[in-house]
Amino acid sequence: MRGAPPNFTEYRASDTTRASGQILAHLADLLDWALTQANGKQDWHDSKPLPWDEGTKRFFVSLKALDDYLASDAQLSCPPEKLFQGAIADSLTHIGQLAMLRRLAGAPIRAENYAQAEIVAGRVGAQQTQPRREFD
Repeated sequence: MRGAPPNFTEYRASDTTRASGQILAHLADLLDWALTQANGKQDWHDSKPLPWDEGTKRFFVSLKALDDYLASDAQLSCPPEKLFQGAIADSLTHIGQLAMLRRLAGAPIRAENYAQAEIVAGRVGAQQTQPRREFD
């Protein structure tokens, strides 16, 4: 999310594909939807894209809300497989799309060895530990 070029919200691979900002809005919608599935009040929204910085803030708020719910003692109102095979798997697809669009836009995300990354339960915001090992 960080380091996106100016106007990345409007960047798209072609005239027939979603713009980056549309994908980011969809990602936050997917996380919001997963939370409503988890708490038994399933609800879907199609949100309009926001400027990149605002869209990333919304994404992290949605991710934190889902993470907080899953980490709580609250009852999971749907099978975990439904969350992971649905909204979460779909989210991973779109995260890959954004990574590809960043490369096409001339601002690639440096690859990281995630097996060596510092992972901290509950740390789901923009403030992450710097990569221990990046690849070119």
